[in-house]
Amino acid sequence: MKSTGICKKGELSLNDILRSVKDDKDFGNVGAVGVFVGVVRGKSLEGHEVKKLEVEAYEEKAELALSQIRSDLIKKKGIADLRIYHNLGEFEPGDDLVYVVVAGRHRRDVFSVLKQGVERYKHEAPFFKKEYLVDKETGKGTTRWVEEVLPK
Repeated sequence: MKSTGICKKGELSLNDILRSVKDDKDFGNVGAVGVFVGVVRGKSLEGHEVKKLEVEAYEEKAELALSQIRSDLIKKKGIADLRIYHNLGEFEPGDDLVYVVVAGRHRRDVFSVLKQGVERYKHEAPFFKKEYLVDKETGKGTTRWVEEVLPK
């Protein structure tokens, strides 16, 4: 299993990733494993019902970005392993979209790098999301490309 990458929906599970991390020869030095699982929201940031989400990527650039993030962050003090996998395809609310897994000597090292990994893939890797929504007031269906800007 490669250490980062793009997967089609259903090709890889969190259990597969954790098993691979634990099977690594250096896992004996690990004292903590941190996991982030990004899932499809059932409501848009504006409160509309999300029926489904399509995820696409500029695959070559996304693979390169994920690899670079891993390369940078695995060098951090106390980090033994780091995995980032992003799924492509059509998803329903609650489906897994992305996995970020960090293994390290201590939890304080792992938490910091896990957060950096999540923030970096969100800003550096070219993934594109199209939401299929139901308007909360009219009940009509609509679609839109998502640019994730979190409320302050």
